Amino acid sequence: MDPMDPTPPSAAHPRFNVFGRIVEVRREGALWQAYRVGADGKRTPAGFVIPDFVAEDELAQFLEDLFHESASPHNGDVHRMA
Repeated sequence: MDPMDPTPPSAAHPRFNVFGRIVEVRREGALWQAYRVGADGKRTPAGFVIPDFVAEDELAQFLEDLFHESASPHNGDVHRMA
């Protein structure tokens, strides 16, 4: 998959608002790949690793645990986007 692919996300590629930053997570083979999504919709590698044993329904909690120091009064949570 090309990280610059402008194809809109699907349920197979969940997006999360991580304390104000948009992260798209894709399962590529046995591995998770994370991409930051810019305001223009372009994706770039996020630069962090999600262990392969993390289940899809655990992704939001994992991202919250990983980036909890980025929380602020205005961006205080992690949630899955539509």
